[in-house]
Amino acid sequence: MELTPIEFKLLALFIRGRGRVLSRERLLAGAWGADTFASDRIVDNRIANLRRKIEQDPGNPRYLRNLRGLGYRFDG
Repeated sequence: MELTPIEFKLLALFIRGRGRVLSRERLLAGAWGADTFASDRIVDNRIANLRRKIEQDPGNPRYLRNLRGLGYRFDG
């Protein structure tokens, strides 16, 4: 499986934080850098791309779960 550099950074953050909720802000800072001016919505787009690569059913994710209002959790 090929991952972009950002997808790789996101996946590494999720693996290190396995089972914990990571906010969009934390993911943005961890993958793009603390000084980024990007919108946190870009995190959602990249998570969707990552789900298409690692989930059997991206529409019903098993590993990368969204906890509404909190962030994302990796259950892998």
